[in-house]
Amino acid sequence: MPWLIAFKGKSGFSARNTAEDHVTKGIDGHGLTDIITGPTSGIGLETARVLALRDVHVVMAARNLEAATKCKETIIKGCSSATIDVMKLYVSSLESVTNFANEYFSKGLPLNILIVFKNLMAPPFSLSKDGIESQFATNYLGILMHFHLTNLLLDTMKNTAQIYGREGRIVIVSSLLHRLTYKEGIMFDKLNDEKCYNSFYAYGQSKLANILHAKELARRFKEEGKNITANALHPGVIATNLSRHSNFMSIFLYGLFKHFQKDIPQGASTTCYLALNPQVKGVSGEYFADNNVAKPSAKARNADLAKKLWEFGMRLTKSK
Repeated sequence: MPWLIAFKGKSGFSARNTAEDHVTKGIDGHGLTDIITGPTSGIGLETARVLALRDVHVVMAARNLEAATKCKETIIKGCSSATIDVMKLYVSSLESVTNFANEYFSKGLPLNILIVFKNLMAPPFSLSKDGIESQFATNYLGILMHFHLTNLLLDTMKNTAQIYGREGRIVIVSSLLHRLTYKEGIMFDKLNDEKCYNSFYAYGQSKLANILHAKELARRFKEEGKNITANALHPGVIATNLSRHSNFMSIFLYGLFKHFQKDIPQGASTTCYLALNPQVKGVSGEYFADNNVAKPSAKARNADLAKKLWEFGMRLTKSK
């Protein structure tokens, strides 16, 4: 376990706490169904394992079905009672997102929890299959499913919450680096302009979008009177392959601050806290870090920017 300076917040938890041993200890998730994207490595895999350990029915949505199946088998070896489905999802493709949703509907499964993980940090400029700058497509539109998969799954979540009388939760993994973005926050008019592209600002832009997404979802749920919450979080600095495209970022975050890194069980704690812990019942539209409410940037708290981004995404994905 890495050395951390950690103080307990109002929740009673801190950066040192782990998903299994602390924030979900004693919690019974039986009867809940959860979709996790990016579940084959790092904190995504640990989150899937811990939720399965708490008797949540886990749906592992992954691009690599072979890798996901191996992860499923490993989890079941450690927890024979785990119930896990593996489904295909390529989060940078709107077509794949639609296919995933249709397959999910065909299974007739309820949906209580949606956890969005996958990240692409500071790669060279490129466009996704749908003609959208790759970091934004992967980290925001594809993974967050803000304008496509989330919209497709929302009715299922709403119906599940109403039928079973249990709160639905959407948990969106963002980053402290949402503060490192373009001056305007989101470059709506120049999203696919290679001349304006900065890999680090583009990453920050996508992570800012994550938080704004949760904020706007929360506003809409409250307006509609739906028993669903949406929150975003910073998991902490964790030594994973996330920074594989950037030597600078690798050195800066994972070298210089190596003593402040979390291990994977600690890194998954805030996600699992938001997914299962009863302390956050009814809490929505917030940004969390180290298992406590934290204060994001001013841009991340801008309700007008959140609404504009929602409308922009609706146009971009041609959602109705």
